[in-house]
Amino acid sequence: MTVRAPERHPVDQTMPLLQSVLYGLQHVLSMYAGVVAVPLIVAGALKLGAADTIYLVSAALLMSGFATLLQTLGVWRIGARQPIVQGTSFVAVSTMLSVGAAAGGGHKGLQAIYGSLIVAGVVGFLVAPFFTRLLHFFPEVVTGSVITMIGLSLVPVGVQWAAGGVGAKDFGAPKNLGMALLTLAIVVLIYRFLPGFFGRIAILLGLVVGTLVALPLGMAHVDAINDARVFQVPTPFHFGAPTFTISAIVSMIIVMLVIMTEATADILALGQVTGKPADRDTVTAGIRADTISTAIAGVFNGFSLSAFAQNVGLVAITGIRSRYVVAVGGGILVLLGLFPVLGAVVAAVPLPVLGGAGLVLFGTVAASGIRTLREVDFSGNANIVVVACSLGFGMAPIVQPDLYAKMPDWFQTIFDSGITSTAIVAVLLNLLFNIMGRREPDEGPVFSHAPAPATFGASSTGDPS
Repeated sequence: MTVRAPERHPVDQTMPLLQSVLYGLQHVLSMYAGVVAVPLIVAGALKLGAADTIYLVSAALLMSGFATLLQTLGVWRIGARQPIVQGTSFVAVSTMLSVGAAAGGGHKGLQAIYGSLIVAGVVGFLVAPFFTRLLHFFPEVVTGSVITMIGLSLVPVGVQWAAGGVGAKDFGAPKNLGMALLTLAIVVLIYRFLPGFFGRIAILLGLVVGTLVALPLGMAHVDAINDARVFQVPTPFHFGAPTFTISAIVSMIIVMLVIMTEATADILALGQVTGKPADRDTVTAGIRADTISTAIAGVFNGFSLSAFAQNVGLVAITGIRSRYVVAVGGGILVLLGLFPVLGAVVAAVPLPVLGGAGLVLFGTVAASGIRTLREVDFSGNANIVVVACSLGFGMAPIVQPDLYAKMPDWFQTIFDSGITSTAIVAVLLNLLFNIMGRREPDEGPVFSHAPAPATFGASSTGDPS
């Protein structure tokens, strides 16, 4: 008798090189704008020159690639070994700007930012095993709510891209919205009429075709290709030795805890999407990769790193679950960081084109959350209240970005993120209703006595009287 080797889970399977490169490039294109946005924002706020700005962008791409490789391939007990794409986190932007401004801006501001990032990353790495002891507070009613909010919180970003990007002079112009709609239509038509391999690279094809259409319209940013350097290696502490202040470190540690909360939600979400649920060891390893990558990024002039939720949607919509494919995407990010001219080529994709594809990706994340909530028992009031309140609380800072402008800085750092707000409220309410509270077995749901809209005025026999 011959013994068949156990079949590997799709997450651990490799794919042919060409397909891996195409799928990896698709991941990169879908998240590139998010990676470069953070260094551009920080550079502008600290009033850095063009050369320093380009250097920060290259460093951010390089560190995102390094973190993605660490997260997907893993070293020791570091890395979730899931198809997770890492990128610069927006959660830390406001705190980094305040730290940099307090230090006087310019290179001194960057030195203070990097000092706080290094310490916060090390602290996060050390507390990761203790942090994940709270994982049993994340049942499906919590994870489903958080995954749904991840998608909903990204939709405004896709809409802003579709309109041309915040601050664009032609924001909302018909040509921008038309280009986004065209890209969206291309992606949908590919899924409908070209299943199989082409369906799996529908996002990539939509971005490529959309960019080609945008070229003669002058919407693609090709001028940057001529100005970009061919090769550049970020060196440690390029802007000077880091500085350490207590206030900056404490603020960044709070941010790191928020990032760890979001990372937990993303890792759990990806476990649901890939069909390989994440246990505590997986989440701990994933958080370790996030935090140690952030500390290393502080040395090599990058910024805080975390999982990119839009790529969770890409895994869901394409069905390509291999972590090695995403590792190839991490390798592409490293090349983009080392060869700025390649990054300029990728950056030529217009924001409206990214917006059209982004709406599909972000909506898919929300749909994955809804699919998870389908497994929740809604026979009583408890879980309905958990989902309703957590989603409502999470949407608040999204529909009204300046809602917490008059609240303390620590409060804004935590609750300005709809994802973190949803996670905190969902965990607390689940604790209140499902763990501490007593549920009556005969309790009906909130809307149990309300007839469905289609049955208003109809009797059980179908007689409208």
